[in-house]
Amino acid sequence: ISPIMIKARKIILAKQFDGEPKESDMKIVEEHLPPLKENEILCEAVYWSVDPYMRAYMSRYPEGSTMIGEQVAKILESKHPDYPVGKYLVGSFGWRTHTVADVSEKENKKSFLPVYVLPDFGDLPLSLALGALGMPGNTAYFGFKEICHPKAGEVVVISGAAGAVGSQVGQIAHIMGCKVIGFAGTDEKVKWLTQELKFDKAYNYRKTSVSDALKEAAPEGVDCYFDNVGGTMSSAVISHMRDLGRISVCGSISSYNSSNGQPNTAPIIQPYMVFKQLKMEGFIVSKWKDHWQEGVKQNLKWIQEGKLIWKETVTEGFENMPKAFIGMMKG
Repeated sequence: ISPIMIKARKIILAKQFDGEPKESDMKIVEEHLPPLKENEILCEAVYWSVDPYMRAYMSRYPEGSTMIGEQVAKILESKHPDYPVGKYLVGSFGWRTHTVADVSEKENKKSFLPVYVLPDFGDLPLSLALGALGMPGNTAYFGFKEICHPKAGEVVVISGAAGAVGSQVGQIAHIMGCKVIGFAGTDEKVKWLTQELKFDKAYNYRKTSVSDALKEAAPEGVDCYFDNVGGTMSSAVISHMRDLGRISVCGSISSYNSSNGQPNTAPIIQPYMVFKQLKMEGFIVSKWKDHWQEGVKQNLKWIQEGKLIWKETVTEGFENMPKAFIGMMKG
């Protein structure tokens, strides 16, 4: 296959998002790919991921930029010995069908997340490399373990608990012997968290106030908070934390769809931070890219042992990515 013969399709940011993303903000364009140079590969995407961070990050890119994101892709042609034709890999190539990528060690070190050939997942679907065995899984594994430093018997609260990251954090906390409390946006999600994922408690924040829920579920306070949401919910959780509690700030989805230029407000948290001597740390998962496979292997082991349950939503068709993205942002 010669790349000069291949036309790639890609989805670009046609108009900066203002409030909730709209399909008209994105459009499909085509481009011809150049021949391969030394250390380059040509690959064809088989799965793409849509994630909340894309809404926030795309505001940093000019209109006309390719939508960012990870994909599982099959190598069609290669000029690098470590990336043989026919293998599958994960790369942050964005929303595009075909990619010519420089996979030299120098370029890989510069990339946001590593490009790597997929390990053997056994009977598990390759798409898990974008979920439980990929960036969301490692976000849960490292972001919880390395920042919250959980101990058995501690109380852990997770916002956005039914999402790709939150659902995995809760299960990891359960594996580590913690009491797990989750907040989600529908009764169906709450039922899934408690019945299938074995959260100790879960609440629909649209029906129950966070404070009332925590008075019931954690009367002595919260030790660890894994925050995917931000905003007023997080202020409420932080007000219920115990002395020396730890807060891992993974995301702030409550503010991602705000209109440009509008400040977001929530009750102040500084008095709780001071008088309870709390530790709060934000992170980007690329912080751990140098030992990325540690997280992939541990999550794979837990899945194979039946300790970690995964769930996917799959949308068919490259042209439907904007719909999938918008739907994900709406919950």
